Amino acid sequence: MDWLTGSKIPVGKWSKAVVDWLIDNASWFFDGLANILDAMIDAFLWVLQTPHPFIVVAAFAGLAWYLRRSLTVVAFTILCFMFIINQGYWEETTETLTLVLSACVVCMAVGVPIGIAAAHRPKLYAVLRPILDLMQTLPTFVYLIPAIVFFGIGMVPGLIATTIFVVPAPIRLTHLGISSTPKSLLEAGEAFGATGSQLLWKVELPYAMPQIMAGLTQTIMLSLSMVVIAALVGADGLGVPVVRALNSVNTALGFEAGFVIVILAIVLDRLFRAKDGG
Repeated sequence: MDWLTGSKIPVGKWSKAVVDWLIDNASWFFDGLANILDAMIDAFLWVLQTPHPFIVVAAFAGLAWYLRRSLTVVAFTILCFMFIINQGYWEETTETLTLVLSACVVCMAVGVPIGIAAAHRPKLYAVLRPILDLMQTLPTFVYLIPAIVFFGIGMVPGLIATTIFVVPAPIRLTHLGISSTPKSLLEAGEAFGATGSQLLWKVELPYAMPQIMAGLTQTIMLSLSMVVIAALVGADGLGVPVVRALNSVNTALGFEAGFVIVILAIVLDRLFRAKDGG
């Protein structure tokens, strides 16, 4: 084996060289991106933390009624948030919601257009597929290293790492929805003189909306799965008490924070899942 390991391909050195080059030549871009993401995070935090918690709970109850038209879902949403307040994790919950909402905004804004473009250009999707596979299979801790290098410690690197891990989901599901649009619908639109953009907005997107909404749900769930990892780079939220419990082997604290994360995931899933899923 010495003959093979003696000529090691310098993947690590190449990666470091790329990172160093980006630091030297693109720091202006990363600084600007960090400022934009910081502003978005601060805006979400202000909306969720400035009002009284009961007002925010009432807003989520109203959202539950608007989306589900079910008193059961509304009551369940209120009870879950009341339990979170009872456990003393309201501030951490709003911080986690901020991370999740920010990740949804970024991932859907990036993922949906890329998915549409990939559906219309099969060669582009053939190029994207191995990249998406790499993004989803590469250990998430690896994302934290360049995130810290480029953005320091705090919510922004946690959001960046979360986005890299999550964005393949909306890309894949948007591509699936657009590419599965029946040809008969497209031909009917063309027969009525619809342009390419009209076909996209009035035929393809409405048909693909269930898949796009499934991409949103996946984005929410995958973002919640990253809260503990994001806490390792200084992101606030429910991941912080979990990491603290792990470091101190505090079983009670770990179960409390973990249970709150599960409850939050269930509430968001009930709100945003497809209506035919109940």
